[in-house]
Amino acid sequence: MALDATTIPDWTLKGELILNCNCTVFCPCVVSLGKHPPTEGYCQAWVGIRIDEGAYGDTDLSGLNVGLIMDIPGNMGRGNWKAAAYIDDRASDAAYEALVAIFSGAARGTTGLFGMLVSEFLGAERAPVSFETEGNARRLMVGKIIQGEIVPVTNASGKETVVSNTDYWMGSDITVATATKGRVRAYGRVWDFDGRSAEICKIDWRGPR
Repeated sequence: MALDATTIPDWTLKGELILNCNCTVFCPCVVSLGKHPPTEGYCQAWVGIRIDEGAYGDTDLSGLNVGLIMDIPGNMGRGNWKAAAYIDDRASDAAYEALVAIFSGAARGTTGLFGMLVSEFLGAERAPVSFETEGNARRLMVGKIIQGEIVPVTNASGKETVVSNTDYWMGSDITVATATKGRVRAYGRVWDFDGRSAEICKIDWRGPR
């Protein structure tokens, strides 16, 4: 979806992102900034975004959730991704269009890299997207499409393990986590990533610049 750069409104998203992928240990992409290959040589992942505060021009995005699936054939930085978006079915028509623009990369800014790295945007659709926090566990449910739960990795004293001060595009501080459930059934893909790598990140994204 091409947008005229001169007409893209200012937009912001603040909240939390969770991700579970097929890597057997913590995601190498975070520390290598996409230059090191995933542990399995390719990356398959589901993502959940909880928007605590957000706007796209005059359109309020606060309180909505988004689910994503990503299928990346090798090093993240080399592109050729395939991706799909699931937009909270509580979103207004304007909010839905805004979130599709943001998560397809068309609205530029922080997520503009999707427009460069995603060679095939499989599609976007409305769905019941639930993002819940219970204790230190985060759960994402997108109908029967994504069923995920992740928990932080802690040290002997119970403190969460955090990779700080990175230049990773999602955010500078990434909490290391693991999936207690990670199942995807979408676009012919059947993934089960229970026990695999996961991460938690506070987001503060904006665009179009």
